Formats: sequence, C-alpha cells, structure tokens
Amino acid sequence: MSFATSQPALSATGVGVRLGGVTVIEEADLTLHAGDLVLLTGPNGAGKSTFIACIAGQLPGVEGEMIFKGENILALPPARLAKRGIGRTFQISRAFLHMSVLENMMAAYVIASGKWASLSGRVYAEKIDRAHAMLETVGLAERSRDTVADLSLGDRKRLEFGMALAADPDLLLLDEPTAGMSIKERHFLMEMVAERVDATGKTLIFVEHDIDVVMKIARRVTVMVRGAILAQGSPEDIKANDEVQAVYLGGGH
Repeated sequence: MSFATSQPALSATGVGVRLGGVTVIEEADLTLHAGDLVLLTGPNGAGKSTFIACIAGQLPGVEGEMIFKGENILALPPARLAKRGIGRTFQISRAFLHMSVLENMMAAYVIASGKWASLSGRVYAEKIDRAHAMLETVGLAERSRDTVADLSLGDRKRLEFGMALAADPDLLLLDEPTAGMSIKERHFLMEMVAERVDATGKTLIFVEHDIDVVMKIARRVTVMVRGAILAQGSPEDIKANDEVQAVYLGGGH
C-alpha cells in the first residue's frame, strides 16, 4: 500500500550552502510528497549528506527556502524540527553502547515524550510497553537485554531506526543507513524500512551508495553531482538516463 499523494511534505527551493568560501550545494530544488520514499544518491562529495543536514537544521547560514508544514524551516534548530515532525539517523550509529537495547529504546520514547524529568509509574509502564513493541517491529525483541556494544552493525542500525521512529516523525531522514553492513543485512534493513513507510504513511528520504539494494524499494530517485541536482525521476528513468550513467553508474563514457 502506498500513501504517496500530490501534497508536498517538504518543498526545497534554491537551497545553497557555502562552507569556508566553497560552494557545497548550489541552488538545489527538491519536493517530497507525503508517503514518498526517495533515494538521494550520487558520487562521493556530491553534497548528499550536506543536503540532509540542511533539512535537519544542522548547518548555519543555509540559503534558499525549505517549506515544511507551511513554514520555512531553514532557521530552526534540530530540537524544534524534531518537535515539528522531522527525525533522522546518521552514518555512524549514535546509540548508547554500554546501555541495553531496551534501555536505548526506552530512552528514545522518554525523550520524545518530553517527560524525562518526571517518570511516573504510569508513564514508565506505557513507554516500556511501546519500547518492547518497537523492538518486536525491528526484529530485536530477543536481544532486548543485550548491550548495544555486543550487537552487530546491522542490528545497531535496526535499533537506531526504531529509535528514530519513537518520536513518530512525519518526515524521516536516513543518512547511509546500510553503511558497513553485509549484503544480507542491507536487504533486510531496507525492506523493513520500506514496510514501515508503507504501513505508517511516513515520508522518507535516504542517502545511499548501494544502488542494487535501494533501487528495489525507492519510488523516486534524486541524483546529485558536485553540489547540484543532476536528475530526478523513477528508478527506471534514472537507470536509463545517459548523464547519470556517464557520471555515476559507470556507463556513457
């Protein structure tokens, strides 16, 4: 089931980033629709992670306009964006390594609720039930008592994805979610991500290099090269694009 609609979930126009006098992103335009599952890809140094950081409010002085829920969000800090419904994961897992899997998930739910300073028995029971349910969803229920340090990289990524979902974001940003994982782990994670997007109607944009894995689940693809958007379209359109083949996929020249 797809929840994608014509209603923009995020509309970015003329987004530009200059760091140390160097143009990293130049007048990029991108529209995400509710329920979309969009792959952001391109060669190293193309500006993909920088663009994700712009949406997440992690870079100062970004130019242009980025409309989310009727508001230009470029000046908002990450904490405000999280409250408005934008969540993200990172290339490197940021879970607490020496806490258990369940404790990490519990922490995500408590932080998302804003009630971390006064956990009543009722609130605690509610959050721990939800934490157990999310671990079941991401396939980590049997490892709830294990410390994160003992998990494989693939399991850490699954945990981080579940933690990102704890805040129930409308727009989820995944930055290289399968980095360092085995082929089997990559397929498992991305299929799980796609299933959750379909089940909940979330909007998802993710940065990924492994084209073979993610082309199977992406509904739209945006290709960046040297800080600019080169092409956008369906996976089939992108695979057939001569410019993309030439500069990224190894064809053309």
